[in-house]
Amino acid sequence: MAEDLTIIEGTKAEVYDSLVPQIKALIDGEPDLVANLANIAAALKEQFKWLWVGFYMVKPLANGAAGEELVLGPFQGPVACTRIKKGRGVCGSAWQNATTLIVPDVEKFPGHIACSSLSRSEIVVPIFKGDQVIGVLDVDSELLDQFDETDKRYLEEIVATIAPVP
Repeated sequence: MAEDLTIIEGTKAEVYDSLVPQIKALIDGEPDLVANLANIAAALKEQFKWLWVGFYMVKPLANGAAGEELVLGPFQGPVACTRIKKGRGVCGSAWQNATTLIVPDVEKFPGHIACSSLSRSEIVVPIFKGDQVIGVLDVDSELLDQFDETDKRYLEEIVATIAPVP
Protein backbone atom coordinates (compact mmCIF):
# COMPACT_ATOMS: atom_id res chain seq x y z
CA MET A 1 0.00 0.00 0.00
CA ALA A 2 1.39 3.37 -1.02
CA GLU A 3 0.88 6.18 1.46
CA ASP A 4 2.22 9.11 -0.53
CA LEU A 5 0.35 11.14 -3.07
CA THR A 6 2.04 12.92 -5.97
CA ILE A 7 0.12 16.07 -6.89
CA ILE A 8 0.54 17.06 -10.53
CA GLU A 9 -0.58 19.86 -12.82
CA GLY A 10 -1.84 19.36 -16.35
CA THR A 11 -5.06 18.82 -18.21
CA LYS A 12 -7.90 17.27 -16.25
CA ALA A 13 -7.37 13.95 -18.04
CA GLU A 14 -3.61 14.03 -17.31
CA VAL A 15 -4.29 14.68 -13.64
CA TYR A 16 -6.75 11.78 -13.43
CA ASP A 17 -4.36 9.53 -15.38
CA SER A 18 -1.79 10.19 -12.65
CA LEU A 19 -4.23 10.02 -9.74
CA VAL A 20 -6.22 6.86 -10.54
CA PRO A 21 -3.24 4.47 -10.25
CA GLN A 22 -2.22 6.22 -7.03
CA ILE A 23 -5.69 5.69 -5.56
CA LYS A 24 -5.59 2.04 -6.62
CA ALA A 25 -2.23 1.69 -4.85
CA LEU A 26 -3.64 3.37 -1.72
CA ILE A 27 -6.46 0.86 -1.41
CA ASP A 28 -4.68 -2.23 -2.74
CA GLY A 29 -4.71 -4.95 -0.14
CA GLU A 30 -6.82 -2.98 2.35
CA PRO A 31 -10.08 -4.84 3.01
CA ASP A 32 -11.72 -2.15 5.16
CA LEU A 33 -14.24 -0.13 3.15
CA VAL A 34 -14.28 2.86 5.51
CA ALA A 35 -10.47 3.17 5.39
CA ASN A 36 -10.54 3.01 1.60
CA LEU A 37 -13.33 5.58 1.29
CA ALA A 38 -11.44 7.92 3.63
CA ASN A 39 -8.25 7.69 1.59
CA ILE A 40 -10.08 8.17 -1.69
CA ALA A 41 -11.84 11.29 -0.38
CA ALA A 42 -8.52 12.66 0.89
CA ALA A 43 -6.69 11.95 -2.39
CA LEU A 44 -9.38 13.62 -4.50
CA LYS A 45 -9.56 16.65 -2.17
CA GLU A 46 -5.77 17.04 -2.11
CA GLN A 47 -5.38 16.80 -5.89
CA PHE A 48 -8.31 18.92 -7.01
CA LYS A 49 -8.87 21.25 -4.01
CA TRP A 50 -12.63 20.86 -4.39
CA LEU A 51 -14.86 22.28 -1.65
CA TRP A 52 -16.19 18.91 -0.47
CA VAL A 53 -15.49 15.28 -1.36
CA GLY A 54 -17.16 12.42 0.42
CA PHE A 55 -19.37 9.40 0.53
CA TYR A 56 -22.91 8.65 1.61
CA MET A 57 -23.85 5.02 2.19
CA VAL A 58 -27.32 3.45 1.95
CA LYS A 59 -28.43 2.40 5.46
CA PRO A 60 -31.70 1.37 7.16
CA LEU A 61 -33.73 4.26 8.59
CA ALA A 62 -32.44 5.33 12.00
CA ASN A 63 -35.85 5.06 13.69
CA GLY A 64 -36.19 1.38 12.80
CA ALA A 65 -39.00 2.02 10.32
CA ALA A 66 -39.04 0.25 6.98
CA GLY A 67 -36.95 1.92 4.31
CA GLU A 68 -33.48 3.27 3.70
CA GLU A 69 -31.63 6.57 3.53
CA LEU A 70 -28.18 7.83 2.64
CA VAL A 71 -25.98 8.30 5.71
CA LEU A 72 -22.81 10.38 5.77
CA GLY A 73 -19.59 8.40 5.47
CA PRO A 74 -15.93 9.43 5.17
CA PHE A 75 -15.43 12.91 3.72
CA GLN A 76 -13.08 15.89 3.40
CA GLY A 77 -14.40 19.44 3.68
CA PRO A 78 -16.87 21.46 5.75
CA VAL A 79 -19.41 19.71 7.97
CA ALA A 80 -22.14 18.03 5.96
CA CYS A 81 -25.73 16.88 5.98
CA THR A 82 -25.92 13.60 7.89
CA ARG A 83 -28.95 11.88 6.32
CA ILE A 84 -30.55 12.20 2.88
CA LYS A 85 -33.79 10.61 1.75
CA LYS A 86 -34.08 8.75 -1.55
CA GLY A 87 -34.97 11.13 -4.36
CA ARG A 88 -34.06 14.25 -2.35
CA GLY A 89 -31.36 16.60 -3.59
CA VAL A 90 -28.60 15.62 -6.00
CA CYS A 91 -27.37 12.67 -3.89
CA GLY A 92 -30.84 11.24 -3.32
CA SER A 93 -31.69 11.67 -7.00
CA ALA A 94 -28.50 9.92 -8.16
CA TRP A 95 -29.36 7.07 -5.78
CA GLN A 96 -32.97 6.86 -6.94
CA ASN A 97 -32.06 6.96 -10.64
CA ALA A 98 -28.89 4.82 -10.26
CA THR A 99 -26.98 7.20 -12.50
CA THR A 100 -24.23 9.81 -12.26
CA LEU A 101 -25.57 13.35 -12.06
CA ILE A 102 -23.58 16.42 -13.10
CA VAL A 103 -25.09 19.69 -11.87
CA PRO A 104 -23.44 22.81 -13.38
CA ASP A 105 -25.37 25.18 -11.06
CA VAL A 106 -26.82 23.72 -7.86
CA GLU A 107 -29.17 26.70 -7.47
CA LYS A 108 -31.01 25.51 -10.58
CA PHE A 109 -31.39 21.89 -9.39
CA PRO A 110 -34.93 21.27 -8.10
CA GLY A 111 -34.81 20.28 -4.45
CA HIS A 112 -31.08 20.91 -4.01
CA ILE A 113 -29.99 20.42 -0.39
CA ALA A 114 -27.68 23.28 0.57
CA CYS A 115 -25.35 21.59 3.06
CA SER A 116 -22.93 24.46 2.34
CA SER A 117 -23.86 27.83 0.90
CA LEU A 118 -20.43 27.87 -0.80
CA SER A 119 -21.30 24.95 -3.10
CA ARG A 120 -22.00 26.08 -6.68
CA SER A 121 -21.71 22.87 -8.75
CA GLU A 122 -21.78 19.17 -7.96
CA ILE A 123 -21.25 15.67 -9.31
CA VAL A 124 -22.66 12.55 -7.65
CA VAL A 125 -21.56 9.05 -8.69
CA PRO A 126 -23.46 5.97 -7.48
CA ILE A 127 -21.59 3.02 -5.98
CA PHE A 128 -22.99 -0.33 -7.09
CA LYS A 129 -22.96 -3.83 -5.64
CA GLY A 130 -24.32 -5.85 -8.55
CA ASP A 131 -27.24 -3.76 -9.80
CA GLN A 132 -27.99 -2.28 -6.35
CA VAL A 133 -26.84 1.23 -5.37
CA ILE A 134 -25.12 0.94 -1.98
CA GLY A 135 -23.80 4.49 -1.73
CA VAL A 136 -22.69 7.58 -3.62
CA LEU A 137 -19.54 9.62 -4.10
CA ASP A 138 -20.49 13.30 -3.76
CA VAL A 139 -18.20 16.12 -4.90
CA ASP A 140 -18.98 19.83 -4.55
CA SER A 141 -17.14 22.83 -5.97
CA GLU A 142 -17.21 26.53 -5.21
CA LEU A 143 -17.10 27.15 -8.97
CA LEU A 144 -20.00 26.99 -11.40
CA ASP A 145 -19.83 24.31 -14.11
CA GLN A 146 -16.79 22.63 -12.52
CA PHE A 147 -17.61 19.05 -13.58
CA ASP A 148 -17.88 17.43 -16.99
CA GLU A 149 -17.79 14.08 -18.80
CA THR A 150 -14.08 13.69 -18.01
CA ASP A 151 -14.83 13.84 -14.29
CA LYS A 152 -17.76 11.45 -14.78
CA ARG A 153 -15.61 8.89 -16.59
CA TYR A 154 -12.74 8.90 -14.12
CA LEU A 155 -14.82 9.15 -10.94
CA GLU A 156 -16.94 6.22 -12.14
CA GLU A 157 -13.70 4.29 -12.70
CA ILE A 158 -12.50 5.14 -9.18
CA VAL A 159 -15.82 4.15 -7.63
CA ALA A 160 -15.83 0.87 -9.58
CA THR A 161 -12.45 -0.07 -8.08
CA ILE A 162 -13.67 0.37 -4.52
CA ALA A 163 -17.16 -1.02 -4.90
CA PRO A 164 -17.68 -4.36 -3.17
CA VAL A 165 -17.91 -7.31 -5.52
CA PRO A 166 -21.43 -8.77 -5.98
